[in-house]
Amino acid sequence: MLFSEIVSKLNDSIKAHSLTVNPELNPEITAVAAIDEAITGTISYVEGRKFASLVNYTDASALILPLDEKLQQQAAERGITWLATPEPRLIFAKAIALFYHPYRPTPEIHPSAVIHPTAKIGNDVYIGAHVVISQGVEIGNHAIIHPNVVIYPDAKIGDRTTLHANCTIHERSIIGADCVIHSGAVIGAEGFGFVPTRTGWLKMEQSGYTILEDGVEIGCNSAVDRPAVGETRIGRDTKIDNLVQIGHGCQIGSGCAIAGQAGMAGGVKVGNRVILAGQSGIANQVKIGDGAIASAQAGIHSNVAPGEIVSGSPAIPHKLYLKVSAVYSRLPDIYQSLKQLQRQLGKKSD
Repeated sequence: MLFSEIVSKLNDSIKAHSLTVNPELNPEITAVAAIDEAITGTISYVEGRKFASLVNYTDASALILPLDEKLQQQAAERGITWLATPEPRLIFAKAIALFYHPYRPTPEIHPSAVIHPTAKIGNDVYIGAHVVISQGVEIGNHAIIHPNVVIYPDAKIGDRTTLHANCTIHERSIIGADCVIHSGAVIGAEGFGFVPTRTGWLKMEQSGYTILEDGVEIGCNSAVDRPAVGETRIGRDTKIDNLVQIGHGCQIGSGCAIAGQAGMAGGVKVGNRVILAGQSGIANQVKIGDGAIASAQAGIHSNVAPGEIVSGSPAIPHKLYLKVSAVYSRLPDIYQSLKQLQRQLGKKSD
């Protein structure tokens, strides 16, 4: 489609702010691409001045730029048309949606699916091959259940929720509307609850509930465990990456982002809009305040205040961590200086 058509459709979809456009060129755009891989006929984006050098080399026909006149002039001098916005990455995400539409099967129930007669299936639902839906399950309207999904008794799946192939939904799981559970994820399996006795470990039955509120997304091969009592809850619009472990009884707020291989022990409480970077780990019963951020591989053993940024293991405030890291790289030199000082002091004492 023409660049002008893209701009028109983007303006219709955002409404929060208008786009500033270079009107001189109106190329045909056939795809989206990363700026360092873009070819003629593609549109890409630049998030800020630190990527300015890429504008000099990209073959993109159009760019989504920040409100930066130097970047705009740089693009224009190379014959690249552009639009400018306060949020280039957001607008690029909207542009991708103009060219790519995820696979969405038409409503049907595959003849190989096994559905218990007590299950309640909503309107316009797709149920793929070899799906197993147990007794008492409720599936909302317009839900999509891809092949090989297993849903245990009495689980509830909300409207327009998608369960991708080979995920498993255990009993006492309640999944809201507009959720996405990716392949291999397990929702509501038994939490790791064992009591030590003189003769070994006594299994504590996990009788609680696992609740995912509306708009939650769970990545591939992640696990959200069911607690012994009470509930494990994931708040509205929280996004969880692949290979993430959510322990039994955890309470995660709304609008959080949890990256791959992060994990939390049982009873952790995470506030709203928290970001946990990859491989961060949280110890049992720790509380993370609203808006806090944990950097990659942070090991969190104590409570984190709202809005605080922590790094390292054990995790400490990020500004302190940067100072400690700077000193760490100089430790060999500091050690040599200390040895030299000790030798000098030893000679003086003689």
